[in-house]
Amino acid sequence: MGLKLVLLVVFTLFIMITALIVYTSARWRTVSDKLRAKLEAVRVPIRPTTYDAHEIEGLPPPVYRYFCTVLTNGQPMVAAVRLTQEGRFNRGETRAKWSRFTASQMTVTRQPGFNWDARIGMAPGLNVMVRDAYITGEGLLQVTLLGLATLAEIRGTPEMAQGELMRFLAEAPWCPTALLPSQGVRWEAIDDTCAIATLTDASTTVSLVFHFNSEGLISAARSPARHRMVNGAMIPTPWQGRFWNYEVRDGMRIPLEGEVSWELPEGLWPYWRCRIMGTHYDFAR
Repeated sequence: MGLKLVLLVVFTLFIMITALIVYTSARWRTVSDKLRAKLEAVRVPIRPTTYDAHEIEGLPPPVYRYFCTVLTNGQPMVAAVRLTQEGRFNRGETRAKWSRFTASQMTVTRQPGFNWDARIGMAPGLNVMVRDAYITGEGLLQVTLLGLATLAEIRGTPEMAQGELMRFLAEAPWCPTALLPSQGVRWEAIDDTCAIATLTDASTTVSLVFHFNSEGLISAARSPARHRMVNGAMIPTPWQGRFWNYEVRDGMRIPLEGEVSWELPEGLWPYWRCRIMGTHYDFAR
């Protein structure tokens, strides 16, 4: 009888924990669905609806070559893209602790915004759930354990808005028409391999230095000061994202792999490595 009772208790606990995980996962998805519905609700019509190569005349030479390389005349303008991703996330602070993650992301080009929804594996059956977003000018970062215990939540600060709009601009190579001047990006020349892109949304303005390789493709985007959380404080820190493995998707050349790093005094600290597993574009009409 004692063994049967123990087995009954274990079975009951298993059912309760499983039900709780299913419930919290469903609740997490519901919040993400609401955020993505909000992104859809604030979308504005994309004009023009197709890319005209005359638009890039007069841009800095590396930017001009980039658009000639990744777009063809008449390419429909990207209104939104849904991505699926797999990769690794470095959760260590003093030594690398890489964990695998899967994620889905929705990005809207006008009004600029995105929602990144990820699950980072900590141990078998134990996931950290991360939501990173920029919607209607507000930045949001939320980290929970199994959707139950909140590990971190930051929203609504100027630093978050700046950091998340910076992420949007850095990831624009996944929807390259979003980098065109007609879509609000201003380009300034530096030299034959670099140029500065500036984007303003509401009261937030960000700039990144884009680096272009010998093929005319964006190889990196860098900021001298993106805010990084250190001991509860937001500290401006040099930051960069790298891109490679370009392939054609829906008529555009986009990078399928990337890495994001902080530039610390002791050297580069990569914390995100990703491969794009799927793309679904929504074009302007």
